[in-house]
Amino acid sequence: MLTSLFIKGTLVCGLCYFLRTILERIFIRSTLDDLPGPPNKSRLLGNIPQLFHPKGWAFHHEILKTYGRAMRIRGAFGERLLVTFDPRALHHVLVKDQVFYEESEAFTSRNSVFFGEGLLSTHGGKHRKQRKMLNPVFSINHMREMIPLFYEVTERLRTVLKKKTANGPQEIDVLHWITRTALELIGQSGMGYSFDPLVDDVDHHPYSRSVKKLVVLSGGPVGFFANQFLFPFAHKFDLPRFKRFLVKQIPWKRVQDLIEITDIMHQTSLEIIKAKREAMASPYPEVVAEMANKKDIISILMRANALASVEDRMSDAEVVGQVSCVWLDNLLYHTLSPDFFYSGRLFLLGWILRPRLSRILYLLATHQDVQDRLRKEIQEAQKYGELTYDQLVFLPYLDAVCRETLRVYPPINLAPMRTAQKDMVLPLSKPIQDSAGKEVTEILVQKGTNIVISVLGANCNPDLWGADSYEWKPERWLSPLPKAVEEAHMPGIYSHL
Repeated sequence: MLTSLFIKGTLVCGLCYFLRTILERIFIRSTLDDLPGPPNKSRLLGNIPQLFHPKGWAFHHEILKTYGRAMRIRGAFGERLLVTFDPRALHHVLVKDQVFYEESEAFTSRNSVFFGEGLLSTHGGKHRKQRKMLNPVFSINHMREMIPLFYEVTERLRTVLKKKTANGPQEIDVLHWITRTALELIGQSGMGYSFDPLVDDVDHHPYSRSVKKLVVLSGGPVGFFANQFLFPFAHKFDLPRFKRFLVKQIPWKRVQDLIEITDIMHQTSLEIIKAKREAMASPYPEVVAEMANKKDIISILMRANALASVEDRMSDAEVVGQVSCVWLDNLLYHTLSPDFFYSGRLFLLGWILRPRLSRILYLLATHQDVQDRLRKEIQEAQKYGELTYDQLVFLPYLDAVCRETLRVYPPINLAPMRTAQKDMVLPLSKPIQDSAGKEVTEILVQKGTNIVISVLGANCNPDLWGADSYEWKPERWLSPLPKAVEEAHMPGIYSHL
């Protein structure tokens, strides 16, 4: 009886929280109302289905070309979202005033529910402490040490594809194999753990199957609504068992599948941490020495954490949280996040492998001249054996192809939302016209406003790149870039992107 009343009370609280949010959006005027933007597609869903549609590239191109560098777009239940790719505005949001534009509660609460107390779900001092502990693994020297590992994994991919085509041409699902290879690269370099031998068509480890399902289940319009309402509400209860009990009551298969996925990921994280701790405390010197020489992110983190002072040391929950964050950040959020960035120039071997290598293969297949030129450059460089890190990063045409693909086809069109922590004035690099035709040089951003950064818009801004900004032309990187691009100082982790 008491449990039933408690559940009902919790549901009533959740409903009140939900209704308050809707009423505020309907009846309180926003400073964004005067900005231009696309018509509201639905009173209930706004423009969310268009923004997050799997084939929504056309809509993104349309609104960017029609409404320009700053626009108002409708979210769920009448929410006004500020969408921008203005260089000066991005500098203020991501660099100068970043403390006042924190990642949205939806983003951090979702990550907290899925992955625990990792780098992608913390703020303030705890976040800075975690980043400080992880800094040693983000150096060029560490990147150089990873090259042999990258070659070993990609050689396995080459071997299996060669075997499949030994008797003649075969139709192969390239994305399937690239995805598996990307997860194995992340597992080995990030966690020191092998998830996939890459020898047949079966995904052997439940973790690798789970993370691929997570991308599908947590994406799209449905995922957006869960992120905006369900996860922030659940996150307000700092009672893990209660949150789990509450979510278990939701009669929605998608939610229950997500619970199963997070259980598998969490259990795998615990097993990885346990194995490394046992190796560090082993009575056998050779085991301890092997652990001391491991170069993966989690091993380095655990060694540094063991030597840290009490006030700087991460808790067990924080260490476990980093395991899944290594995967998530590498696979999804690198475009504007410096937290786990290795080196953009190792594009073909690192985090970007899964989504963008597929695009590169397609582009090379449809641009034979680019394919021929790139093959010639690589073959000439490989005359004397496998390339070192320094040789790879100085292949100009390979670098140009990678940069241009990232520019025109970014891994994500929209970066995770930022939320204004107080009323702010956001300056623009050039004036825009509001919906009444009045010139606007800055935007008043009210506290609580969610800001959406258009990565596609920032990368393909015609004011910077010229009239052909949406065209894929690797050659543009081989000559001096337009002066406007150099002066924009885009706040990305890969120069000019």
